[in-house]
Amino acid sequence: MALVNQPAVPIGEPIAPITGSGPSDQAKIALGERLFDDVRLSHDDVVACSGCHRLDLSGDDGRARSTAADGEPLDFNAPTVFNAALDFRLNWRGNFRTVEEQNEAALLDGRLMNTNWEELLPKLRSDPDYSQRFVTVYGAAPSRTDVLDALANFQRSLITPNARFDRYLKGERDAITADEEHGYQLFKAYGCIACHQGANVGGNLFQKFGIFLDPFASQKTLTEADLGRITVTGTESDRHVFRVPSLRNVAVTAPYFHDGRTASLADAVKIMARSQLGRELDQRDADLIVKFLGTLTGEYRGRPLTSAADRLQQ
Repeated sequence: MALVNQPAVPIGEPIAPITGSGPSDQAKIALGERLFDDVRLSHDDVVACSGCHRLDLSGDDGRARSTAADGEPLDFNAPTVFNAALDFRLNWRGNFRTVEEQNEAALLDGRLMNTNWEELLPKLRSDPDYSQRFVTVYGAAPSRTDVLDALANFQRSLITPNARFDRYLKGERDAITADEEHGYQLFKAYGCIACHQGANVGGNLFQKFGIFLDPFASQKTLTEADLGRITVTGTESDRHVFRVPSLRNVAVTAPYFHDGRTASLADAVKIMARSQLGRELDQRDADLIVKFLGTLTGEYRGRPLTSAADRLQQ
């Protein structure tokens, strides 16, 4: 079953607009949202899923790397949870195929939620409201399968339609400015579109980080995270290979890359041009591409997403 009904891509355009809003079972979505915000899903009730994936911001936490359960930085930059269900694989290394699989791994990971089902389920079953909700929605007390299903339904609902570029693709030609449209033409002309296309503007293939220029050359040491998918597959050709991230909402999801190495979208564009395309962008072209990327910011519950930096300035 398709997550979202997608329209045909406009003739000649490699990007498709997002339409729809994901699952329609509002009871499951509401239950999943409560679970997503509940610290009891972690060991000793210290952190909720929303701790690293703040929906009041842009679905991440605005930090280069989130803090682990042990107080140390995590290995990877926390990707946004918005539109993640549209990706063909999840996480930077693409080591999970389904939202349910990824969620369970996060719950059980000692550096993330650091819990287990023997600890988690009794906490939920002892809560009268949870017990009633699970009986109403699933016909039984909270179980591993139903907890994962509720969380997944909520996360699959985290779709951000109505970006200005979506409106442009659907025929509202004045939804973006002339500079933004010029940036889109440059985005295609330089070749960025080869990896960032489709409804999620990426998220649908693997690619090596560093095709023309080694982005790790200046580092004295490499972390395990820098190695990419080779740590999952053991295959040498997967060294420094990552799931291509979606560029949906990229203007509000800084910092960028698997290690959060820069908070500047213009710098990120230049790094990608050098390492992936073998091109050196001048500031004007980089700025125009950034303007185009700003049109990919969508809406959640009728409001445009907000970045951590924007929120601090309010």
